[in-house]
Amino acid sequence: MAGGAVPAGWAHRAGERATRNAGGCLHLFWQVGPMSARLHLQPSAARRVSAKGGAGPGQLLRGTPARRQRPSGPGAPRPPPSHAATLRRCPGRPASPDGMPAAMLPYAWVLMLLGAHSAEAAGKAGGGHLRWEPRCQQPLTSRAPVTALLPPRLEGPWISTGCEVRPGPEFLTRSYTFFPSRLFRAYQFYYQDPLCQEPAHSLVIKGKIRLRRASWVTRGATEADYHLHKVGIVFHSRHALLDITRRLNWTQASRDCAQQLPPAQAWVPEALYELLSARAGRDCTAALGFTMHELSLVRMQRRLQPRPRARPQLVEELYLGDIHTNWAERWHYRPTGYQRPLQSALHHAHPCPACSLIARSDQHHPPVLPAPTALPLHLGGRWVSPGCEVRPAVLFLTRLFTFHGHNRSWEGYYHHFSDPACRQPTFTVYAAGRYTKGTPSAKVPGGTELVFHVTEARVTPMDQVTMAMLNVSEPSSCGGPGAWSLGTERDVTATNGCLPLGIRLPHVEYELFKVEQDPLGQSLLFIGQRPTDGSSPDTPEKRPTSYQAPLVLCHGAARDFSKPPQHRPLLQEPLNSGGCWPPVAPLPFLLLIRGLAFLQRL
Repeated sequence: MAGGAVPAGWAHRAGERATRNAGGCLHLFWQVGPMSARLHLQPSAARRVSAKGGAGPGQLLRGTPARRQRPSGPGAPRPPPSHAATLRRCPGRPASPDGMPAAMLPYAWVLMLLGAHSAEAAGKAGGGHLRWEPRCQQPLTSRAPVTALLPPRLEGPWISTGCEVRPGPEFLTRSYTFFPSRLFRAYQFYYQDPLCQEPAHSLVIKGKIRLRRASWVTRGATEADYHLHKVGIVFHSRHALLDITRRLNWTQASRDCAQQLPPAQAWVPEALYELLSARAGRDCTAALGFTMHELSLVRMQRRLQPRPRARPQLVEELYLGDIHTNWAERWHYRPTGYQRPLQSALHHAHPCPACSLIARSDQHHPPVLPAPTALPLHLGGRWVSPGCEVRPAVLFLTRLFTFHGHNRSWEGYYHHFSDPACRQPTFTVYAAGRYTKGTPSAKVPGGTELVFHVTEARVTPMDQVTMAMLNVSEPSSCGGPGAWSLGTERDVTATNGCLPLGIRLPHVEYELFKVEQDPLGQSLLFIGQRPTDGSSPDTPEKRPTSYQAPLVLCHGAARDFSKPPQHRPLLQEPLNSGGCWPPVAPLPFLLLIRGLAFLQRL
C-alpha cells in the first residue's frame, strides 16, 4: 500500500499483492503415477476456470469442477510429492526447494518432451499449449492484484464506465468530482432507455463530505458523513417534466414542490430548477426517491490492467454505497454493500467508449452513449465472477455457474468469505436445478425473465466458526445426523435445505437476465439484483428490476451450447483459484526448450 503510514484509528486492510520476480518463469505441471508421467497441456478451445461465491442463480450457485480444487493460503496442507510436483525454473536461479533439484533439470526436459509427444495427439483438437507466465506469481482470486487505499483519496473526477441500472428501473450515468476542500459536485444523468441514449433529466448536486472511520460493519470500507447544499434539476424533454410533476403530485406534502415547476407548455430547454436549498430550507427530493446516502460508505481500489505489447494500465475504482431495492426504504437505508464502481477519469480501464463522453458532460449537455453489443440470451457454458463481490449485510463471495442449454439445467457454486479480498473462506454452497424458457421483460427493457427451480444443494464448511454452528444445529434442519467436518461437503437436499444458512428446498426464484459484450469483446452475464432485505425473489412481484455485478464467460466469447457437452481431453491443468486462463505459448516453443536442455547437458 502506497502513501506511507496509516493514521491511528484506521484499519489497515490492503488487498492482496502478487510477489513478482525479476525474470520470467516457465511453470511445468507434471504428475507422477505408478507407471507414467504426464505433462499437463492446456487446450485453448476448452479453457477452464474456477471461482468462488451463496438459491437461484443469483444467490446460491456454483459450477462443477471436474477436479477438486487444491486449498490455498498459509495454513493449507501441501500435496504429497507422490501426486504432484511443480517445476519452477527462473533465469539465474536454482529450482525452488519444493520443486525439482537443479541437477535433474535436463532429465525433466526430456521427460517433458516425451510426455508432450504423446499428449499432442490428444490435445490437437483443442490446440495444445504450454502455459507461459511472464512472472513467477501465485494466481489470485481476481484477474489482477488489487490494492485498497485506507483512508481513500477521493480528490478528482470519477465517472461511470457505461449505462447503469438502478432498482425501479432507473437508467443513469454518473460524474462526481471531489475537491481538496472536501466539497463535491455530482452529476446524475437519467435516461428513458436502457442504452442511455435518450436523456430525460439531469441532477446537479453540491455539498460537502467528511470521511470518518473504517467501517465496523463492512470490512474494507470507510464510513463518511455528507451534507447537501443544493440540488438542481434540468429537463431535457417535456415528457420528463410531466413525469417528475406527476411523481411530485402523489403526496400532499410534495404538491407545493410541483407548483414550483413550470407547466409542460412553458418548458424551457436547459433551464435549471431548484429541488433542494440548505440556505432556503427547502427540500423536494424525498418525493422523487432521491438521496445521496451512497456517500456514507466508500471504498477505493487500485489495480493494473494488463495490455498486449504495452505496460499495464493503472485503474482506480471508487465504490459507493448500494441503493435499496425497495423504493420506499431508500430514505432510511444506510448502505452495507456497493454499487457498480466509478472509475477515475484520469486512470480508467481501456478501451472505454463512454468514459470521455461522460467526463466532458454537465447538466446542460448529458452524455449520449454508444450502443453496446447486445447478445441474444442463449444460456450455456461457465460464467465466473471476475473478482470478489460484496453484498448487503456484509457478504463477500464469488460465484461460478454452469448452464446446460440443451436440457435447461444449471448448477453453481457460491464461495463465501469473511474478508473483502475473498481470501478467508467461510463456507461454500452448491445448488442445482432447472430453469424455464426466457421471455422478454416488459418492465425492464433489454432484460429477459426466467424462472429458476432449485432442487438440490450441498454445503461445505470452510472455517471453524461455520463448522461449530452447523454442529450445534438440529440435525433435521441441515444435513441430517452426523458431525460436520472442515472442508467436507454434505448433501442437505434430504433435510429440505439448511436452516442455519437460510437455504430452503425445493425453491423457486423469478429472475432477470441480460447478456452484453464489453469493448474488449468479452461476454458478460448480468443476473438480477438480490433484495436488499435478504429475502428471495420467490414471487413474480419480487422479480428484480436491476442487476448484480456481471459474470464473465470463462471461454472469452459466446458459443453455441445448444448441444450436450462433449467429452474433453484429460490432459488439462488443474483449476486455478480464480479467473480464466492466462495467455499461453504454442507447442512449437518446445523446440527451444529442447535446445536449452541439450546445452545444459554439455
